Amino acid sequence: MFFRHRRLALISALAATAVVLSACSGSAEPGPSTGTGEPDSNATLHVGLVLEPTNLDIRHTSGAALEQILIDNIYEGLVSRTQENEIEGRLASDYEVSDDGLTYTFTLNDGVVFHDGTPLTSADVVSSYETVRTDATVQGNAEFASVASITAPDPTTVQIVLSAPNQNFLFALTGPAGLVFKTGDTTDLKTAENGTGPFTLSRWNKGSTITFARNDEYWGDPVSVAEVEFQYIPDFTAGVNAALAGDVDVLTAVDPNLASQLEDSGDFTLTKGRTTDKATLAFNNKKAPLDDVRVREALRLAIDHDALIEAVGAGTPLYGPIPELDPGYEDLSDVISYDPERAKELLAEAGQEDLDLTLTIPSFYGTTVPKVLISDFDKVGVNLEVDSVEFPTWLEDVYTNKDYDLSFVLHVEPRDFGNFANPDYYFGYDNAEVQDLYAQALAEVDPDASAKLLAQAARIVSEDHAADWLYNGETITAVSPIVSGFPEDSINSRINLADVTVSSAD
Repeated sequence: MFFRHRRLALISALAATAVVLSACSGSAEPGPSTGTGEPDSNATLHVGLVLEPTNLDIRHTSGAALEQILIDNIYEGLVSRTQENEIEGRLASDYEVSDDGLTYTFTLNDGVVFHDGTPLTSADVVSSYETVRTDATVQGNAEFASVASITAPDPTTVQIVLSAPNQNFLFALTGPAGLVFKTGDTTDLKTAENGTGPFTLSRWNKGSTITFARNDEYWGDPVSVAEVEFQYIPDFTAGVNAALAGDVDVLTAVDPNLASQLEDSGDFTLTKGRTTDKATLAFNNKKAPLDDVRVREALRLAIDHDALIEAVGAGTPLYGPIPELDPGYEDLSDVISYDPERAKELLAEAGQEDLDLTLTIPSFYGTTVPKVLISDFDKVGVNLEVDSVEFPTWLEDVYTNKDYDLSFVLHVEPRDFGNFANPDYYFGYDNAEVQDLYAQALAEVDPDASAKLLAQAARIVSEDHAADWLYNGETITAVSPIVSGFPEDSINSRINLADVTVSSAD
């Protein structure tokens, strides 16, 4: 089950975020998403996105393209998460976790109704979560592996009991696994919906737009726009042209190479948003000569990370496997630096002065990162060949068969440190101390204590040079001055539109 879940998650995550790495250069200055004038409650917000969902069935279809627009807007769970990845109540007005970390008790908000007018009760939560727990085809099934029971003591209370503590369980409920659906609903979720969120699905013009309408019967605070139209524009240049023509009020996933066009127009504010995207240069830890820590360290020392980030056009330095938005983050810049001379010394010590390596990379990532790595490695006597392959080939050769030297992908999932605690993962990294610390972190009921254990494990992983993290990805968003409250962080996985307003243009 682990491998099936991981494979689906990786496929969807890579497909959803490959777009941000195609650029070569560019810049954007952070700025507030602040509108001018009075909010227009009858306004339509036009948002440009890149990746369109293949269908709308978030229960059975993996993909950030679905989560990005459906969670919190159409569907809701007991809990959700902020842009900073902090957990907060949603359908649950309150929740408690027992001292032993095994029992989760949720109290539902009053007056919650599905879009078809049916009141939500705890029975709907139980049936939704039982389906996740028992049906391997449902998204989140793996996250419910430790769930022992799900019960409804009364119409407004839900109790979930785990067989073992799991620090990540509550966070899992902020994703597809935690969404609540009407018991026995016959809605065709591929093309329609029946959620509880502040928007309803108005129409879907496949290949073009998806439109949401304000849910005037929403149980919580009503949203401030009448409609949201998501325009799917997979071509970056076309997206910029649409923005400059006034066809969209917000353009997400702006190509850094094209950002200056929007900035220079004076019609948009550009924001840089934090993500959990880890631009990972994977080392095959089980394959010579990369099974030698000296070789792995030398490769990291050879990379001018600042220059690489400048070439990519967006990103911040990352020296370990946990990004800033995840528990356990620590600045690990003391572990590694740019030192090509020391890299040469280590390669000599390892008897690898004239080293030939191959970088296997999915072709949709472009050539910017490979070109920088070729140049940097050449300076320390490493000849890097690049094998640019179609994604299915990468999945087969690298991810499944582990037949590679180096690889590059953007690992976007939050809280995925467990990859380094799994010796069967394609990294091939096997460290018993890291595995033990990760197990302790999951079993630890105190979040702060758990984060400290994760930080310890992450430092070991970085000191072992199990991989290199070229940068922590950023997303560039262009926002019109008439728009206020549009999210900046984590929008490649979640766009909560609850606080967005659109003002009348002057």
